[in-house]
Amino acid sequence: MTTYNLKRKFSDMPIKWMLTLWASFLIFVLFIAYNVVQYVFVENWMINQEKKQVEQKMSDVLNGILEREAGFTQDELPKIRSYLDKQNQNNQMIRIIDQHGNKVIAVSQGIPEEWVNPIQRTKTEITITEESGHALLVMRSPITIHAFNGTIEIIKNIDAFKKMADALLRVFILSGIGIVILSGLAGGLLARQLLRPLQSMADTMRDVESKGLQERMIVPDKEDEITALMRIFNKMMDQVELSFHRQSQFVEDASHELRTPIAIMDGHMSLLLQWGKDDPKILEESLNISYYELTRLKSLVQDLLTLTGMEKASDEPIEATLQADLRILQIISQLEQLHPQFTFETAFSGFKNREVLIAEGHLEQLMLILLDNAMKYSTAGSPISVTGSIHGDYAVFVVKDCGIGIPESDLPHIMDRFYRVEKTRNRKLGGTGLGLAIAKRLVDRYNGSITFQSKEGMGTTVTISFTSRLHTNN
Repeated sequence: MTTYNLKRKFSDMPIKWMLTLWASFLIFVLFIAYNVVQYVFVENWMINQEKKQVEQKMSDVLNGILEREAGFTQDELPKIRSYLDKQNQNNQMIRIIDQHGNKVIAVSQGIPEEWVNPIQRTKTEITITEESGHALLVMRSPITIHAFNGTIEIIKNIDAFKKMADALLRVFILSGIGIVILSGLAGGLLARQLLRPLQSMADTMRDVESKGLQERMIVPDKEDEITALMRIFNKMMDQVELSFHRQSQFVEDASHELRTPIAIMDGHMSLLLQWGKDDPKILEESLNISYYELTRLKSLVQDLLTLTGMEKASDEPIEATLQADLRILQIISQLEQLHPQFTFETAFSGFKNREVLIAEGHLEQLMLILLDNAMKYSTAGSPISVTGSIHGDYAVFVVKDCGIGIPESDLPHIMDRFYRVEKTRNRKLGGTGLGLAIAKRLVDRYNGSITFQSKEGMGTTVTISFTSRLHTNN
């Protein structure tokens, strides 16, 4: 239960403190690991140096005794002692014992003999021991001269080395404590620096909640991951604000467009219910008007559903239309039968064995929208031109009419939802203001382009293009 509570408290800790603790812990662990490795390396190196010195001293002593061919008789012991005194140094003892472990000669400078008991050895050994609170390096090597078999011992006091090692350890410990404090401060500063953009983002979100969607983060003039995140946040807020305004405008426009036909039908139904149903003329007129408004309402709802479907992201692969010119000519042929008062001029080239990257159904819908607008805003008998051609990797279609045209001030807005030039006149023509918005979504869905050129009284030219490629039988 205690472990669970600790985990829960740690998980509930603010990110700032978690980053501080983790940064401090990581720096501390790395420092401790580095110091441990360094301490072990220095200690081993110093011990090895001491051993090498003792080994060299043992080699000198053995060579000196062997060169003299001493027999360790009573007459020769003073000379051997004198030689060992010369070889000995401070805080060191050299002792020779016989094969029974009895001392033969011992010279010492600062090391009592009782610290280390004499021990006979048949092979060289070197050890580190502690006696009476002192650290000693002991090396024993066998010696055989004439009839003498014994052992030479060199005992060296390495207290100075131990004191140095202890001092080094204390330095490491104290520096470790200092590093913990410094790493905590550094971790806190690092966490504060890293979390500053997030704090700014949180403040901006609170400002958005209280002040509106126009609030943005202040992005510093530098390039790093945090700055990129801040820019992405601002772009996201731009999209949210734009979507919100579009949604608000859509609701406002849709409410207005739906309210008008409903109000008209409501008025005529009320008229019929009160007294108009007894007048055949008023009955017929009201029914005709109500049916017309109902048709407009049905068309508006269908256009809204179509537009909503166009705006939904689709993961479906892009379809292609083979020989798009033939399909467009079929559409024009049908329109000529339905609207004989208009003249259609067509010219297509280069579409044989070519695919246009747009689904056939959507190409038909797009052309019907453009041709319907061309007929709607042109006078009877005026020509409507439809041309198509291949330019490199693109298929370009042009729909041109000689109608009333579009004012220059309205051109940037004609593909907005419910936007209509001269709204009163266009409502009489039966438009919903969604046709070109649907056309724009269709073009964007297939990564195409659409442009308008128009002058009042001189007609309108619409140019659309899509990617095109050679058709393969695979």
